[in-house]
Amino acid sequence: MSKKHANIEQDEKDILADFEKGEFESVDNVDEEMRLAKQAANNFMKRDNRINIRISGADLNMIRRIAVQEGLPYQTLLSSVIHKFAAGRLVDKGI
Repeated sequence: MSKKHANIEQDEKDILADFEKGEFESVDNVDEEMRLAKQAANNFMKRDNRINIRISGADLNMIRRIAVQEGLPYQTLLSSVIHKFAAGRLVDKGI
């Protein structure tokens, strides 16, 4: 695997390895499958709800600092954390 793929997660590495081994097969209706996949992705990522929460100024400042380090807007970082928690993928690293 090339160096440009060093920062991907394990499931992505597995998919990439299978792809590089030629284990994927083309389907006859590629255009329809692509349309369905794009529609599913759009529906999944649709952000159609707002929430309003109160947090301490110190916590918000820390979140903003982390967001800057990650190169993200802080709202996007918070949305990602909430999504990972809801999906059961938020891991406590025991700082």
